[in-house]
Amino acid sequence: MSTLVAIGDCTERCTTWNPKADDPDGEFEYIDLSSVDKDTKSIGATGLISAASAPSRARQLVRAGDILVSTVRPNLNGVALVPVSLAGATASTGFTVLRPRSEVLYGAYLFHWVKHTAFVDEMMRLATGASYPAVSDKIVRESTIPLPPLAEQRRIAAILDKADALRAKRREAITKLDQLVQSVFVEMFGNPIRNEKGYPIIFLAEAVTAGKPITYGILKPGPDIADGVPYIRVVDIRDGDVLVSSVKRTSTEIAYAYRRSAVQTGDILMSIRGHVGRIGVVPEALEGANITQDTARISVGSFFEPTYIAGLLNAPAIQQHMRGFTRGAAVQGINLKDVREIPVPVPSKSEQVRYALAIKKIAEIKRSSIRHLQKADEMFMGLQSKAFAGTL
Repeated sequence: MSTLVAIGDCTERCTTWNPKADDPDGEFEYIDLSSVDKDTKSIGATGLISAASAPSRARQLVRAGDILVSTVRPNLNGVALVPVSLAGATASTGFTVLRPRSEVLYGAYLFHWVKHTAFVDEMMRLATGASYPAVSDKIVRESTIPLPPLAEQRRIAAILDKADALRAKRREAITKLDQLVQSVFVEMFGNPIRNEKGYPIIFLAEAVTAGKPITYGILKPGPDIADGVPYIRVVDIRDGDVLVSSVKRTSTEIAYAYRRSAVQTGDILMSIRGHVGRIGVVPEALEGANITQDTARISVGSFFEPTYIAGLLNAPAIQQHMRGFTRGAAVQGINLKDVREIPVPVPSKSEQVRYALAIKKIAEIKRSSIRHLQKADEMFMGLQSKAFAGTL
């Protein structure tokens, strides 16, 4: 069993500065909390900002190889390794910046540790604040890490790196399949706003089942009831699917009061508040479920293939069209009136069927890829547990 050592004892602190005072006319690359992709554990979008407009959190000067650990919402595990391209950037004080002391701690080993469930669970246990849980920089640095000799750290990190690379390839394959879906739509039907192919155009409200207008759902679903009626939230809609396992349940009385927004298999759901424009198709397992006020139900009429309408709403041109009607600062939303007036090109039924069959084949490949990713995730977590228990 490796010795447990406080992370702060084997890392250094980064240099801090005050952009407004130290270089008032300059500009710098800023890494905000939102810059970290919590799924890939990497730094995504950053940007140059002027020192004059620097937020008060812009203080920490980072180097390549530093490890950023978000101190807010530790359950999301917002951690990332600073790449060479961002050496010299400024990170938010919402991160603890961990700079490994190379004589005792191997950086890749530390990075794998802060992604491990043992570290995440510890941060969650020590977090304070109900609505906005957070830990302090002190808590992160006082938490402990199993510390074998450097040679063993490098061996463990190399094994975990290879397993993690396999997971990354699986995720990349799934991303490319999602991109392929969009490419197939554009190839078959063109840009739905420009309508280069000259299809007849109707409003989305005209493409739905008679007597089932586009509508939103339950305003206040109340507490989660184990044997209640499932209802679908925006958070349950992801990558064109509805996550059955994560839905909550409301009482039969509330569901009955909102029976107008009950959903059937194949209905299309679109988020209209918060994250506007997420699209999902109701699976058979959620037949008869309901939705929230943040979601619109689109029950497609018999002439239209639901897959075609879902592809249309996911098309970049339509997503951009919706952004033009999105309003709100703190919470963004789109009015149902604007949803109902989304333009719908009307290709022939046979064209829609051909598109639906192509998408079905891609979906089958994607499901297989997701299963392989799940197995890769399980393998990686097993290796992690063994590595940090000293049995790898």
